[in-house]
Parts: sequence; structure tokens; C-alpha cells
Amino acid sequence: MKITTEDYIEYLENVSKRINENKDYITKLDATTGDGDHWVNMNMGFGKILDSKDELKNLSIKELLKKIGMIMMSTVGGSSGVLYGGAYINASKKLGDVDFLNEEGILILLEAISEAIMSRGKVEFGNKTMLDSLYPAVETYRQKLNEKVSYKKLLEAVENSSKAGMQETKNMEAIKGRASYRNDKGVGHLDPGAVTMYYQISELVKFLESKI
Repeated sequence: MKITTEDYIEYLENVSKRINENKDYITKLDATTGDGDHWVNMNMGFGKILDSKDELKNLSIKELLKKIGMIMMSTVGGSSGVLYGGAYINASKKLGDVDFLNEEGILILLEAISEAIMSRGKVEFGNKTMLDSLYPAVETYRQKLNEKVSYKKLLEAVENSSKAGMQETKNMEAIKGRASYRNDKGVGHLDPGAVTMYYQISELVKFLESKI
């Protein structure tokens, strides 16, 4: 499997579409426990990336990821911009000068994004954040890759673990953000950041399945 710069941009287009289609749902989730602007911020960030796709398609994987990080950092409001920006820039550094992403490269990408979010956001798995959809996906990917299961089964497991992590945020108490100031700590509500992160993992799984 070889995921090129143009492939990755196509994947981002799919993510942007998924987020756009769920505007009302994401906004309602965030309005309940947060500022109500999560959809606006995420849609703006991915939209800005795609506005630059003619420039981006000529970049190497390393340059692409770094540019995505810079766009997210300068476009997306709140903590999400810093976290996504730092995550993609970290991924650019970790991957280095590769011509494409293969199965191992995808793992390095996901690990780097997860690592940066934990470090910059000072969050852990179980804190009711976007990490709760990402971290189990990364752990599952690594485990299944080491077990040398078929890539299709690996991707199915990654999708399931990410979805389960997202759904579990409903039962968690918020440690960060506006929800942490509520009396109920957001218990009973999904974390919107975990939802949009799950969308990204889900779309990545679909895209990689199409490339097997």
C-alpha cells in the first residue's frame, strides 16, 4: 500500500465532507457542554486546507503534514488549533523524508499525532477529550500490526476501538474545557472533540480499505 500526497489530500476531503454533513449534530453536542463553536472551528480548518490543495499536492509527505499543521494552528480557534497544528507538525518530524505512507508509516503518523496531543494538551486517555477516540485506535493499530493479521482485519479493529472510545466519553467526567466547570462534569454527553476525531479515524479506515 502506498498513500501519496494526493491520496492524503483526498482523505482530508472526505473528512471535511463528513464534518460538514454533521454540522447540526456537532454544534448541538458542543452547545450543551462547551462554547458551541467546535463545528465552526473544525470546518474552517479543514476548509482552509482544501482551499490550498493545488499548492499542497506538489509537496512531499513531510512538507504536506507540516503545512497542514501550520494551517490548522493559524486557522482553528481555541485549543483545537494548537493541538491539531502541533500534532501534524510532530508527525512531519517523525516521518521524515518518505515518498509515501505505507502500513508502518500510517502507524508512525497516528502515534505522532497522539503523542503531541497528550504532550501539548496535558491530557491522558480517559480525560473526556479527542484523545479518547484516537488513543485506542493507535494502540489497536500497533497491536494488530505486530500480530500480522490481515490489513482488512486490522482496520476493522481500529474503527471499532475508536468508536468505542468515542462512545465511552459519555460516561466520563471532563478534566479540561468548559464541561469541567459544569456540576455534572459533562457526564451523560459525548465529547464533541472525540466525535470529530472519530470521524477522522473512520474516514481514514474507509480510505485505507479502498487502497488495499
